[in-house]
Amino acid sequence: MTASVDGGTGIAMHRYRFVFRRPLQFLPVIAGISIITFVLVRLIPGDPARVLLGTRATPTAIANIRAQYGLDEPIWLQYLYFLRNLANGEMGKSILYKIDVLKLIATRIEPTIALVISSIVLSVVIAVPLAAIAARNAGRAPDHAVRIISTFGIGFPPFWLGLMLIILFSVKLDLLPVSGYGSTIADKLSHLILPSLTIALSLSTVLTRSLRTAMIEALKSDVATAARARGMPERIVFWRHVVPNSLVPTINLLAVNTGWLIGGTVVIESVFALPGMGQLLVRAIFSRDYMVVQGVAMVFACATVLVNFLADIATVAADPRVKL
Repeated sequence: MTASVDGGTGIAMHRYRFVFRRPLQFLPVIAGISIITFVLVRLIPGDPARVLLGTRATPTAIANIRAQYGLDEPIWLQYLYFLRNLANGEMGKSILYKIDVLKLIATRIEPTIALVISSIVLSVVIAVPLAAIAARNAGRAPDHAVRIISTFGIGFPPFWLGLMLIILFSVKLDLLPVSGYGSTIADKLSHLILPSLTIALSLSTVLTRSLRTAMIEALKSDVATAARARGMPERIVFWRHVVPNSLVPTINLLAVNTGWLIGGTVVIESVFALPGMGQLLVRAIFSRDYMVVQGVAMVFACATVLVNFLADIATVAADPRVKL
């Protein structure tokens, strides 16, 4: 008995060995992202010093600002300064806000995290029932209706969908706030409903199509057939065997769409004036605030890598046959 337990523990540890190896593989990815982000930010047209001081700024004042923030140094030297700041747990100082970039991001990260989590939860809540209806009625009218809805949903731009939700629920019905974030928990939740629903409606269309296909295949699997042969009701077969076996491709799809989801927050936060990192990034781009753009982009990149890492762990936990 003890040997069996030890053997099972050893197998489980073998399956999760990638948890110790994967972070080392992420280091070159993060390094490459930092280089690409740094170079692309420098390619944004316009001079941050001139944007900060205005059109009537003197050449001397512009030169002083550029020297203060190291913008007059060669680009390779600026990148080394950027790496040094990262090694020290810093991201430089914002040209526009005059404070440390990391502290600035810390004040904006809560709305973005809340928006991403609520959007994922809502998209799963929408996608699972729709996919279940379609899969259990494959080839019939409910299945066709779900497929048509998901196809049309893919074609709606998130910003347009957000504006339509504002017109319906805020302007016409006066049920939900248009913009902002609020102060109390209840107020924050009410402000998150529309932006979260906007992202969820776009993401759930992709999840529904993938989950429907996986459920149809799982319904024909040997596991489902064996459960029916034991006299198990179809409803139990579906929710106990079909749904769990269909979640693995959906988890992977969610991880792949993490980049799109984070990019969607940039647009949606601007539409709903949500004071998160997406709105901060947009303002930093327009004001040529290099340090803030680099900092937010690095945080987004690290978040994407982390979510994919967690998705790999969830995939292995959900399906013992998967090896990474």
